[in-house]
Amino acid sequence: MPDSIVHGTLPDGREVKLFTLRNAHGMCAKFTEMGACLVSLDVPDSERRIADVTLGYESFEDWRKNPAYLGATVGRFGNRIRDGHFVLDGQRHQLATNNQPGGMPSHLHGGDIGFDKVVWRGQASGQSVVFRYSSIDGEEGYPGNLEVEVTYSLNDRNELIWEARATTDAPTIINVVHHTYWNLTGDPNLSVLDHELLLAADHFLPTDAGLIPTGEKSPVEGTPMDFTKPRRIGERIHDDFAPLHLAGGYDHCWVLRNLSDMQLAADVRDPVSGRRMELLTNQPGLQFYSGNFLDGTIMGKKGILYGHRSGFCLESENFPDSPNQPSFPSSILRPGELYHHRMIHRFSF
Repeated sequence: MPDSIVHGTLPDGREVKLFTLRNAHGMCAKFTEMGACLVSLDVPDSERRIADVTLGYESFEDWRKNPAYLGATVGRFGNRIRDGHFVLDGQRHQLATNNQPGGMPSHLHGGDIGFDKVVWRGQASGQSVVFRYSSIDGEEGYPGNLEVEVTYSLNDRNELIWEARATTDAPTIINVVHHTYWNLTGDPNLSVLDHELLLAADHFLPTDAGLIPTGEKSPVEGTPMDFTKPRRIGERIHDDFAPLHLAGGYDHCWVLRNLSDMQLAADVRDPVSGRRMELLTNQPGLQFYSGNFLDGTIMGKKGILYGHRSGFCLESENFPDSPNQPSFPSSILRPGELYHHRMIHRFSF
C-alpha cells in the first residue's frame, strides 16, 4: 500500500498529503495533492545506482507556486489557446491570457489558477494513488461542472502510469496534460541535449510567433524535427530552421503516427546512465519541449538552479488550440461522455 505523510499546510490550515509508491526493482515515486504533481521518481541506472530523474522543488511552498509546472497535472486545457477564447455551440467564452510568447497573448495550461495550482483529494488504492478534483462551472472561464480523476500507478514492470478521466454536466472543452520535466542522467546540472530521442511521428504542427499552431501538418523528413530514428536532442537544435527560431528550440506538437488504443509515442535514452524511457499513449499528439525557458532562476531540489535545457517534457495531448481549429481532433466533452487520457512511462536500465 502507498505511504502517506503531510506534505505541507495551507494558510487556511488545511493539510496537504504526500504519497509514496515503490516497486520490487528499486523504483520509488512520490506524489502530492498540490496540483496532483509527480514530486520525484527514483530510477536505477545500468549499474543499479538510483537517482531521481525528474525536476522539482525541495519545499512545499515552492510546489505551491510552481511557475514552470514541474511534475504537474495541468488543465482544464493544457497547452495554448489563441487569444484565450473559443466558441462552443455558438457561445463565445473568454479565458485568461496568461502567456505572451512573441508578444502574442494566449491561454496556457488552464489559466491563472489551473489544475496545477489547486489541491486535489488523494486516496491510496493498492499500487496506485487516485486524485480527485471538482472544477466548478465558470472556473477560469470554462463552462460546466467538471469532475476529474487522475490516477498514478507504479508496477513491477517498471511502468509509471498516469491516467485522467473526467465527466461534465454541460458542454465544455478539455485537454488534461501531465507536465513532468525529465533528466534521465539523474543530475540536473547536466543538460539533456545528449539524450537520444525517437518520436513516432512523421508530421509536426508548425506554429506562429505566439507558438500557436498555424493549422498545417508539416512533414518532418529532411528537417531538424525528424526523430523517426533515434538522434541526440541537441544534434540539430541550433540549425537555421524557422520553427526552431520561433520557439527557441523544440516546443512543438508532433502528430502521432498510429491512432491505436495505446501507441508508442516516444523512446528516449541517456547513453551514459543507460536509463531508457518509452512513452505510450492514447492521445493524437505529443508536445516535445526541450526546456528552452529554463534559465537558472528556478531553484530546485538540493538547491540546484535549473539551467537552460536541464530537463525536457513529453506531453501527450490533444492538439494545441484545437477548440479554434476545426481540422484538429475535437476537444469538446459533453454530458454523458467520458474523457480518458492514458500515459505509460516504461523504464528500463
